[in-house]
Amino acid sequence: MATPRKAPPGDKARTLEQLLATKEIVICCGSGGVGKTTTAAAAALMAATHLGGKVLVLTVDPAKRLANALGLERFGNVEVRVPPEAFAEAGIEPRGELWAAMLDTKQSWDDLVERHAPNQKTRDAILVNSLYKNISGRFVQSHDYIAMERLYEIHQSGTYDLIVVDTPPTRNAVDFLEAPDRMADFFSSKLLRWLTAPSKSRVMSFASKPFYTVADRILGSQFLEDIATFFSLFQTMAPGFVERAEAVTKTLADRRTTFLVVSTLEAAPLHEAEYFIAVLDDRKLDLGALVLNKVLPSYLRRTATTGVARRLVADAEELAASVPGIGDPADISRVMATVGESFLNYQVVAKREAEQRASLARSPEVVAAVPYFEADIHDLSGLLALGEQIWR
Repeated sequence: MATPRKAPPGDKARTLEQLLATKEIVICCGSGGVGKTTTAAAAALMAATHLGGKVLVLTVDPAKRLANALGLERFGNVEVRVPPEAFAEAGIEPRGELWAAMLDTKQSWDDLVERHAPNQKTRDAILVNSLYKNISGRFVQSHDYIAMERLYEIHQSGTYDLIVVDTPPTRNAVDFLEAPDRMADFFSSKLLRWLTAPSKSRVMSFASKPFYTVADRILGSQFLEDIATFFSLFQTMAPGFVERAEAVTKTLADRRTTFLVVSTLEAAPLHEAEYFIAVLDDRKLDLGALVLNKVLPSYLRRTATTGVARRLVADAEELAASVPGIGDPADISRVMATVGESFLNYQVVAKREAEQRASLARSPEVVAAVPYFEADIHDLSGLLALGEQIWR
């Protein structure tokens, strides 16, 4: 495993390249539609290309559009390497390797049971339990918890120098952060203690509490007993779950882990970004970078361009007369005036964006701005173009 370059003690990273060179886990967060998935993939691509080593992009976002951009037909719970041919077609000669994986919730839960069950008999009983089969994809926000488990498992394996995680949209990403603690809380809850109580105690509860009397009539005693049996089996894995949940929480707070928040400067996504930045601050988690997508170019804010645009508006007729041979002077005049007015309008928006960026509640180590792209990003070449914007 390659050793990442280290920044001098006390120094802050000034670029995404410097930041990623000192980290082992980068968790990308942001609201839907801001380019979070492509940004995560682009960051991983740039790291594999320029820093070397083995880089994994792990998506827990159900959207599968990432596969096409990486030149893969599909990928799932098992990591798949982006083939060298895909890099060659994009004109890239990477120093390292790029791998990709997408969370398979059911398979990951099965793997977790395999690891934590105290013996083979308990493991087999859980895996064939009908209730487990039905709820393993939804149990106690299982998608969020199992995503953290999978991240922890991959990181602990030491296989990859850098893992870039593409999370669900922001509010769900908070669930992603809270999932380990919630799982640990569940195993110490009154509900679980009741469900795993001796059968005689449960029967007494059925008889003494109206809720259970109704439940017994509707669902049947056998169904309630099946629930109790399942959770009794599940309880045997509690120590392993709690221990791992605590380890996952520590991994998030480790200095080798950082968060990359992706947003646009539109009001709603920016509000979400500021909300998540505040959550990270409250939890004392490292905010390494903020990537602002679809930002208007900086030349729009230059004072010199304002004068040019105003002259196009004010002197359109005079200027049109100086460029004969391309059309009717009146048409040329209207086009020039419209272009100038349009530029001034964009300039107002560009200045407002700059003010919004400056007013962010907390500034991360790295802030990168990405302009509008003329076409959607759908391959490695597009990811590389995006990556170049955020890298240095």
